[in-house]
Amino acid sequence: MEYIVKAKSIVTMSELGVIRGGAVVVEGSEIIDVGKYSKLKTKYSRYEEIDASNCVVIPGLINAHTHMAMSLLRGYADDLMLHEWLEKWIWPLESKMNSRDIYIGALLASVEAARMGTTTLNTMYHYSPDYNEARAVLEVGLRGVISHVCFSWRKDEDFKQLDHLIKHWHGKENWRIRAAISPHAPYTVDPDYMVELREYADNVNKDVKEDYERVIWHIHLAETKNEVDLVKQKFNVNVEEGVVKYLYDLKVLKEDVVAAHCVWLTSKDIEALKKANVKVVHNPASNLKLASGISPVPKLLSEGITVALGTDSACSSNSLDMFEAVKLAALLHKGTTLNPTVIPAEAALKMATVSGARALSWSSQIGMIKPGMKADFVIIDFNKPHLKPLFNEVSHLVYAVKSLDVRDVVVDGKFVVENGELKTIDEEWVMKEAEKVKESLLARLHGDN
Repeated sequence: MEYIVKAKSIVTMSELGVIRGGAVVVEGSEIIDVGKYSKLKTKYSRYEEIDASNCVVIPGLINAHTHMAMSLLRGYADDLMLHEWLEKWIWPLESKMNSRDIYIGALLASVEAARMGTTTLNTMYHYSPDYNEARAVLEVGLRGVISHVCFSWRKDEDFKQLDHLIKHWHGKENWRIRAAISPHAPYTVDPDYMVELREYADNVNKDVKEDYERVIWHIHLAETKNEVDLVKQKFNVNVEEGVVKYLYDLKVLKEDVVAAHCVWLTSKDIEALKKANVKVVHNPASNLKLASGISPVPKLLSEGITVALGTDSACSSNSLDMFEAVKLAALLHKGTTLNPTVIPAEAALKMATVSGARALSWSSQIGMIKPGMKADFVIIDFNKPHLKPLFNEVSHLVYAVKSLDVRDVVVDGKFVVENGELKTIDEEWVMKEAEKVKESLLARLHGDN
């Protein structure tokens, strides 16, 4: 497939900057040229032309931390403290989910994400060989890093599932699907098991040549104020200098680690994140909703630590809207620091694109629009009252654009959403199945009471 997208503007998030009156040229799954339409139209005159002259083109958004299947639990339990929410509500209902339920939940999440301009998701959940999140992401046409979440109480089962996930899905569809190893959290994975999972990852990655070939490590870290106490009580270990420092001393933190949340950090924790080149994922919506706190993102950025953005699950933030996450990230820290210059618009958008790619070890292929990158991009309709007049594209993208302004979504050069229509799967069927699964889950739960 060869085509040229004629755009009002292209926000490349690369050294090419913002190109007004620009064009993106695609061959197969890659971007081969980017520049002024007036200069490229003759050179590529035989290519199909996609008219986006009222639109702004941006790199596909990257959701660096979520739990896709939990979309099934959206609105099931709200306004609760994290551990009560998990232990009394979420985990009991999750225990009734089977692999097909997980697949349907991930389909629902994939459809939602695609419609909202997300092209890549990093998801942590339970893996099964038959039905799973990887299958859902593949079928909807998105890009994804799929993990199996690990707990101390099921080590043997975890390694069995990890082996299957990596063997059957890592590198699938020309690396559109990748695998990750996910120790759930320091309070659910004992120190010996943490070390085992680190050794497992190092062995899997020993012959890696390209960044995207790496199996990353995805973990919840320093999410709540009492996490240090939980780890100390459960495993009788020294965590006085912080939970990140504790893992650093175990020698499990490396550049392949994606650490979600990182809210309650000591100075030693921040030093450890920097030394180990750990990538942090800020989840402003869920941290606010669960009253977990606010990650010290300005401090992390000032230390040169990579900070990406995530939505967390749709049952803790209630949507997978990355435009909402970008806006929250930009506004939240202005309010808490009383400094309007903190996290400027471009920095917030970078967290959802360039830094997301860096966090997922995918910078060589995604996160920017420039020649040689994968053709993952989003076309946003700027012919809307709330986007007029236009002074600054990045300002509008962060502070004014709504996810419903997304017109087209392209992944690997293929249109997943075209003129507002999902092209890859029957979304009406997905929504109906999600409602059926909800009713079945509640029946299973109540049948045990």
